[in-house]
Amino acid sequence: MTYNFMQPYTFANGLTLKNRVVMSPTTTMSSFYNGRVTNDEIAFYGARSGGLGLIIGEVANVIASGKGFEGELSIADDSDIAGLSELAHAMKRNGTKAILQIFHAGRKSNDSILRGEQPVSASAIAAAYPADSQEPRALTAAEIDEIIVAFGAATRRAIAAGFDGVELHGANTYLLQQFFSPNSNRRTDKWGGDREARMGFAKAVIASAHAAIIENADRPFLLGYRFSPEEIETPGIRLADSLAFVDMLAETTVDYVHVSMGSAHRTSLNDKMDHEPILTKVVQQLAGRKPLIGVGSVETPADADAVLAMGTDLVAMGREMIREPEWVEKVAAGDEANIRYQLAPSEMSALKIPRAMQDYLKGAFYSVMHFTDDPATVEDYQNQAAPMEGFEKKL
Repeated sequence: MTYNFMQPYTFANGLTLKNRVVMSPTTTMSSFYNGRVTNDEIAFYGARSGGLGLIIGEVANVIASGKGFEGELSIADDSDIAGLSELAHAMKRNGTKAILQIFHAGRKSNDSILRGEQPVSASAIAAAYPADSQEPRALTAAEIDEIIVAFGAATRRAIAAGFDGVELHGANTYLLQQFFSPNSNRRTDKWGGDREARMGFAKAVIASAHAAIIENADRPFLLGYRFSPEEIETPGIRLADSLAFVDMLAETTVDYVHVSMGSAHRTSLNDKMDHEPILTKVVQQLAGRKPLIGVGSVETPADADAVLAMGTDLVAMGREMIREPEWVEKVAAGDEANIRYQLAPSEMSALKIPRAMQDYLKGAFYSVMHFTDDPATVEDYQNQAAPMEGFEKKL
């Protein structure tokens, strides 16, 4: 059978993907204590490259204060480049393109992870989830400028390491989202205020990363932006806010927009009377001005083509790429009957899933990984947020 997702795609800057299937950022929690790349990470991505058009690698912090969890990648120092080069090389087997996601966790961290330092954010407001979140320290104007510069420096390092792009992680309640959110940003200086003013930090980070690309890239190099469409806190980001944010992104130098949701068919978490999929709203708002990556509970070839049919340009899979490293290859070979849709716990090491990630999958993600030993009904994220989105499991 011929699928639309097997068609190539060329970005405006000239970079071409051999197909439209993307591996979405997948946290392995397997870096060394100092954020350096491990052989486990290289093996994990190497096993999944080759068939995919694009891999978006797991998030890396751009500055020490931005670390959000143990086992997290670092791109905060030039000494990180050597290991990241090996990671990029593993991702780019057989023509697969490789992007690295970069971020600052902001208040989604704690003083244990930061080795005694208090987490920072736009304002001194603790996150609602989890309930034991620590109150962050409000960033000074000088520190904000330092972080903006750090995003540009991280982009330069990603270029030197051989990646084909970076994705700014403005989703899942991390710092970029914290500056846009009326919940976490109560500032009265130029970085806070009304909705337009709260976009200022994201605009500055985009400009910093773009400047690094112009100055350092000797090849087509992508700049992407990922966002979460809603928050459930009050006050918090609502769909109208995110659609305005998307409108802003469409006028910037980003090369694509990427939505973070547990289901590509999710409707509003806050307005239960709104039955139009959020992804459809984003497609309409972008109006073809930027390519869009759709994601969320995509498993089968039919699922993937259905997301493209909603108007997206690319389709991303995360959990399915963990279960089935050769998903694209099996589709291309007409061997769909052998695509793995369930995951046996005993197979995880053979699938090059790092030990730390195995524990994570058997914990927070157990009910959505389709484990063969799970007797319960698999959860559906169409009407709720996924664990990685920064909210409690049940809303």
